Amino acid sequence: MTKINANFLKLPGSYLFSEIARRVNAFTEANPNCSLIRLGIGDVTLPLAPSVIAAMHEAVDEMGKKESFKGYGPEFGYDFLRQAILEHDYKARGVELEIDEIFISDGAKSDTGNIGDIFCTDNIVAVCDPVYPVYVDTNAMAGRAGDYINNKWSRLIYMPCVEENGFLPKIPEQVPDMIYLCFPNNPMGTVATREQLKVWVDYARDNGSVILFDSAYEAFISEPDIPHSIFEIEGAKECAIEFRSFSKTAGFTGTRCAYTVVPKALVRDGASLHALWARRQSTKFNGVSYIVQRGAAAVYTPDGQREIRENIQYYKENARVIREGLSAAGLKVYGGVNAPYIWCKTPNGTGSWDFFDRLLNEANVVTTPGAGFGPSGEGYIRLTAFGAAQATKQAVERIAAIL
Repeated sequence: MTKINANFLKLPGSYLFSEIARRVNAFTEANPNCSLIRLGIGDVTLPLAPSVIAAMHEAVDEMGKKESFKGYGPEFGYDFLRQAILEHDYKARGVELEIDEIFISDGAKSDTGNIGDIFCTDNIVAVCDPVYPVYVDTNAMAGRAGDYINNKWSRLIYMPCVEENGFLPKIPEQVPDMIYLCFPNNPMGTVATREQLKVWVDYARDNGSVILFDSAYEAFISEPDIPHSIFEIEGAKECAIEFRSFSKTAGFTGTRCAYTVVPKALVRDGASLHALWARRQSTKFNGVSYIVQRGAAAVYTPDGQREIRENIQYYKENARVIREGLSAAGLKVYGGVNAPYIWCKTPNGTGSWDFFDRLLNEANVVTTPGAGFGPSGEGYIRLTAFGAAQATKQAVERIAAIL
């Protein structure tokens, strides 16, 4: 008889955002005339930049001509996009990489989940708590997480990020093999300074660990002294892999394009992780379409840079409105300065899902319950700045009114 991967059966309930969608759908079916404002899932609302659209239209036309038609593309990405990434995202910040250390993909979510393919299932994994659920769930699916007991996985190292420590992880007592870090952070909206990241880089190098660094929200960093890349830290190329995305930077949530940097200097157990990831991708991934990659490359043109900066500023203004509005309403809020997320403490010790339901039913505003991000997320909700400006302002007014 065929056997299944029994690790899937250990997963509790459904994926966080699937459960949110279920509750929202039930509410809208019962209240069809209600005007909902969605500040839950981190999906963008502004259209793609004009430069991106123009480049994609041109690429579509190329695909309609025999002399410029493209079939299978380079499996790790076209050089025109990889070179643009190299120049603008790394060399401009003093980081030297080689072009083939950049792997184009269809999303940071995909890559942060799939990266586990190149690591042994016996590895010990450390995650921040609260944490983006994909890091946890994909390791549970692979068998690294152990058993789910009392809202925690038995083999994971949880690094609590709570109010008392400024929502930043501390070095754990047990040495992990794989360390997931995300800055600017999802869900808490916090950032790490150069000095704080240096501690992690030194630790990983000293212990042979690998940092899996998700910097999908780096474009929202406002403060000049906050690093945008782990590779701005000396020694990081010997211990870190970085994931980036065009989803929030340039509105590609539905278009799908991202990239992962695996340095050639990163060697573990006598093997090049760069070579392992290249082998994985060439076997299991068929590349991002030429049309999409042309659109992504247009992000790096002068007009593209100006246009995406305008969009990012639009969302950052939304973050300010949420942060200041909820604070004025008496709630304790964090984040929203260098990130598009606002981490809000629930009033009077209300449970995360209870407050989520109250905001949904009374204010008709969709948020994300903090408990869905891990045990230390209980007592918080996350709001995103990706809504329309007027709707965001109205959502804050509605929340303030019911409080």
